[in-house]
Amino acid sequence: MNELELKYGCNPNQKPSRIFMENGEELPITVLNGKPGYINFLDAFNGWQLVKELKQATGLPAAASFKHVSPAGAAVGLALTEVEKQIYWVDESIEMTPLANAYARARGADRMSSFGDFISLSDTCDKATALLIKKEVSDGVIAPGYDEDALAILKAKKNGNYNVIQIDASYVPQPVERKQVYGITFEQGRNELVIDRAFLGNVVTENKDIPDEAKIDLMIALITLKYTQSNSVCYAKGGQAIGIGAGQQSRIHCTRLAGTKADNWFLRQNPKVLGLQFVDDIKRADRDNSIDLYIGDEYEDILAEGTWQKFFKVKPEVFTREEKRAWLNQMSDVALGSDAFFPFGDNIERAHKSGVQYVAQPGGSVRDDNVIETCNKYGMAMCFTGIRLFHH
Repeated sequence: MNELELKYGCNPNQKPSRIFMENGEELPITVLNGKPGYINFLDAFNGWQLVKELKQATGLPAAASFKHVSPAGAAVGLALTEVEKQIYWVDESIEMTPLANAYARARGADRMSSFGDFISLSDTCDKATALLIKKEVSDGVIAPGYDEDALAILKAKKNGNYNVIQIDASYVPQPVERKQVYGITFEQGRNELVIDRAFLGNVVTENKDIPDEAKIDLMIALITLKYTQSNSVCYAKGGQAIGIGAGQQSRIHCTRLAGTKADNWFLRQNPKVLGLQFVDDIKRADRDNSIDLYIGDEYEDILAEGTWQKFFKVKPEVFTREEKRAWLNQMSDVALGSDAFFPFGDNIERAHKSGVQYVAQPGGSVRDDNVIETCNKYGMAMCFTGIRLFHH
């Protein structure tokens, strides 16, 4: 199959729409179920590149949760702690596999953003991963293969309309890529940059110690940024992205946005949040939304009389600003990646509030000295990669 006709493009009024191979070769994908759309394929192909590179860099199965051509989460298949199983809503009856762990982390980091995501998996989708996907609101999945049981589970999702795409893992794209804007063709060489441990060798701070676990997190952050709409910043910890700030015009806004998401990830692990008593049969989206409101600045919206009863059996105590700050002060060993240089030390100041200890960024700002000085103030280890990772 050389081309595939789509229902429409980014919006219903944009017709005709298709994906096709200009060189006459066959498409490297097979649609096993459903009818993926234009944006689905954009998410699928970007996500596939991300997880393929994560697997190559770390040797671990990888998963990504994509929304609107940027990842909401990305992770590798490290085992989950009991608390992580709780905050990711993992069913105890599922016998977790490394790939399932990767998807639980990718989906669970920012559940609000992942609602209605497109999933990318580096390895053959197994039954455990399919069972996790079954419970989530999602548009589809791309993987190099599917176990028989996994495929049956996925085909039954969304009344049989769930999008399941199989990609040829051996496919190698052309070295030059093109796209059109306003009828004008843009052409550039593909970004074939390999991000590995050697990429992190130029440590410019007084603290030179970056343990291997932190290097994995930094690689996750940087590879995630390679496929995130710029400007972008990514916080990572424990084998997963925990906060992604995408598409902001100002870098400090990226750092704040991603930092807030990372903070929310950690706040969800607080005993007050873990102890919330939800009403029976609450939907996952309602549960996620109520938690997001409860830990945020607008908590009064969810705790108002006549409202809290719709979500909780018992009215929760207020999670005060002081309590949240005290909890966040325990957050540590977080890695931070940036797709371009930090122009000011204020980015590091904000990162410090979210427990950042390790930083990777291109360097090259006229104020590099100020950024390094700010890292030294907090004992952070920062490396200059010398390479920008813009993606548009």
